[in-house]
Amino acid sequence: MAKQELTCDDILKELGAKQYRPVYYLMGEESYYIDLIADYITNNVLNETEKEFNLTVVYGADVDVATVINAAKRYPMMSEHQVVVVKEAQVIRNMEELSYYLQKPLLSTILVICHKHGTLDRRKKLAAEIEKVGVLFESKKIKEAQLPAFISSYMKRKGVDMEPKATAMLADFVGSDLSRLTGELEKLIITLPAGQRRVTPEQIEKNIGISKDYNNFELRSALVEKDILKANKIIKYFEENPKTNPIQITLSLLFNFYSNLMLAYYAPDKSEQGVANMLGLKTTWQAKDYIAAMRKYTGVKTMQIVGEIRYADAKSKGVKNSSMTDGDILRELVFNILH
Repeated sequence: MAKQELTCDDILKELGAKQYRPVYYLMGEESYYIDLIADYITNNVLNETEKEFNLTVVYGADVDVATVINAAKRYPMMSEHQVVVVKEAQVIRNMEELSYYLQKPLLSTILVICHKHGTLDRRKKLAAEIEKVGVLFESKKIKEAQLPAFISSYMKRKGVDMEPKATAMLADFVGSDLSRLTGELEKLIITLPAGQRRVTPEQIEKNIGISKDYNNFELRSALVEKDILKANKIIKYFEENPKTNPIQITLSLLFNFYSNLMLAYYAPDKSEQGVANMLGLKTTWQAKDYIAAMRKYTGVKTMQIVGEIRYADAKSKGVKNSSMTDGDILRELVFNILH
């Protein structure tokens, strides 16, 4: 049976219980979880006095594997553990030489290797050796559909509730860069009025700078409702504010929505829960738009719309288009979606 991979929460739970492994190899495309685990170890394993002698932080560009191994082989001073953190480890060559250290790692050392924007080849010997003595964790990019659930659970842990529309606005605006997204969420928490623990669309508008009436979430709602006037008003606003509403983001979000809508037609159970399960959505309220859209658009029309969005995307990049502005491209696309 395949060994179950540890999640970020599993690792943080172990660390919180002071169950430490000799090696943590943190890798992947999503920097947020790598930083979360590395920062937790850096901030919590040693107290301030112990850190003075027993915390070593190095960068991949400044060291080689031999330097990392030598640091890991040192014994702690007046402390049970020493922590060695290697940042930007993806630039270190010959990482497989770490195998020598892994044969007999020092149990008093916690070696944390941060390998961003890529992964180790799991078929190679090094990956198996890391897993034998420590943690090999892959931090994967989360899908757009999972963003609202990520936002909700992040804010719940902070004791703050978010209205679904506010959550969708922020997810659409920021996208799946979790470090930036959590930065915006922290900004919202700080700016909440005293005694208020609920984030509204108005607060998103005021503090993040997204219009609560003219945004990609509202455009999608207008298309689902087939509200021609509202859709065109939003496009006019986008045209006048291109910096905050770039066409590529709008097209990407529309493409995701209508691609998911095509999948929703194949859900054996067309209830909110059934559609949510089919699309891998963590919350059923996200499924409401898809159910409403299935009543307005046929499967064949949805396939045509996906084709139209691809065509609009090509035009926005200058393919077969010499004179149309981004506003013209969006207006034409919305006309083709609604008619």
